[in-house]
Amino acid sequence: MDKTLEQYDAVVNGCMDLFARKAKDYGTAWRILRVSSLTDQIFIKARRIRTLQEVGASKVDEGVRPELVGIVNYAAMALVQLDLGVAESPDLSAEMAADRVREQILASRSLMVRKNHDYGEAWRSMRVSSLVDLILVKLLRVKQIEDNRGATLVSEGIDANFQDIVNYAVFALIHMDEEQRLLAGSRH
Repeated sequence: MDKTLEQYDAVVNGCMDLFARKAKDYGTAWRILRVSSLTDQIFIKARRIRTLQEVGASKVDEGVRPELVGIVNYAAMALVQLDLGVAESPDLSAEMAADRVREQILASRSLMVRKNHDYGEAWRSMRVSSLVDLILVKLLRVKQIEDNRGATLVSEGIDANFQDIVNYAVFALIHMDEEQRLLAGSRH
């Protein structure tokens, strides 16, 4: 589990670095987005990853990795929106926004630790494509819950689904990092 935490934190630090730099460039205009808009944005990124995996080629100069980083950050932003509510105008500094996003990622990490204990790191045997499919399933569930105005009869809420999305995307990034290290090692 120590290896998982180390890898998880390294991936998250990369995601947070990009988030902080973008927040300095763009500010926190995303605070006006409704959660459903963030859901759709994440869905677009996950669909693009699946298309890239199936087609094997990209016509836009961005691959799977940047899309997964975007999924981590957008899912954490959705969790912030669920926590703080939607703002009428940007109401957080870049630093405050980064702190809020990091808090949500840390809450997702805590959930991962508990689930990883129970599932025995089963994600390590999964393919990146399966993790992307699970992200898409979670997004379809979130969309259904949103269409039901947040009501569920027996299912976990939107927040738990976004936390799972963060964790699945981080797991996929860890797998990609490991694959890259193996490729680099085989070249030497």
